[in-house]
Amino acid sequence: MFSITQSGNFNNTERFVKNILSGSFGRTLQSAAQRGVAALAAATPVDSGLTAASWGYEISRSRGSWSIRWTNSHVENGFPVVIGLQYGHGTGTGGWVSGRDFINPAMRPIFEQIANDIWLEVTSA
Repeated sequence: MFSITQSGNFNNTERFVKNILSGSFGRTLQSAAQRGVAALAAATPVDSGLTAASWGYEISRSRGSWSIRWTNSHVENGFPVVIGLQYGHGTGTGGWVSGRDFINPAMRPIFEQIANDIWLEVTSA
C-alpha cells in the first residue's frame, strides 16, 4: 500500500494566470514598443529625417500570445524607404546603394530588455 500527500496551494500559479489574462504583459510590451520606436528612430540614417520620424508599432494578442510589430510608414514611389536603407536599393541611373544593417543592432538591447521584463513578471507572479 502507498499514499500520496500534497501540501501547499496553487496561489502563485493562479496569480500568474490572472496576470496574463488581465493584460499585465500588454503594459510591459507597450513600454518596450515605445523604447523600440525611440531606438529605431535614433539609429535610422538621416537624410531628411522623415524615415526616422515614421516609426510606429502595433501590439496584438491572440490565443494567449502577444506580439509587437514595429512599422515604418515612409514610402516613396510605392517603395518602403527603410527597406532600401537596411538592404540596399537601385538608383534611377542604374547604380546600387548598399544597405546598412542599423535595425538589428538598435533592437538587440530592446529584445534583451523585453526578455528580462517578461521573465521578471513570470517569476514574481
